[in-house]
Amino acid sequence: MAILGWILIIALFAVGLAGAVYPILPGALAIYLAFFVYGWFFSFGSFGAWFWTIQTLIVVVLFVADYVVGAWGVKKFGGSRASVIGSTIGLIIGPFINPIGLILGPFIGAFIGELIAGSQPGKAVKVSFGSLLGLFSSTVVKVILQIMMVVLFFIWISVN
Repeated sequence: MAILGWILIIALFAVGLAGAVYPILPGALAIYLAFFVYGWFFSFGSFGAWFWTIQTLIVVVLFVADYVVGAWGVKKFGGSRASVIGSTIGLIIGPFINPIGLILGPFIGAFIGELIAGSQPGKAVKVSFGSLLGLFSSTVVKVILQIMMVVLFFIWISVN
């Protein structure tokens, strides 16, 4: 049973880290679920209130940062609310089209959103590049925080 437990934990960590790059996957929630799998297969005794508090705070920061950093990129380049919404829709729909859609989706979504808001095509392209900057920045933040979650887990179970 221990081997099955570790296979599930590692699989959830892999899905979680892949979710930092591929937004359709449940990212931080998969990593968080891995902690419960560890508890069910082994013991919740290694975890205490501090572990759960820290990990939960990281998950909350991840969710907030994911939206805020993406919107920041669009806003920094003069984007409107419509381009933020378009970029978000593109981020959700793009990966279903093909892997390149992961990058093109937010770009096209921000572009269309900005055109709907009444901007000129030149400004819409500039805002679209801002959406990509936000996407890449958000991805870096997510990868760092999710790696912190996994490393903290291994430190916590080895010490306790």
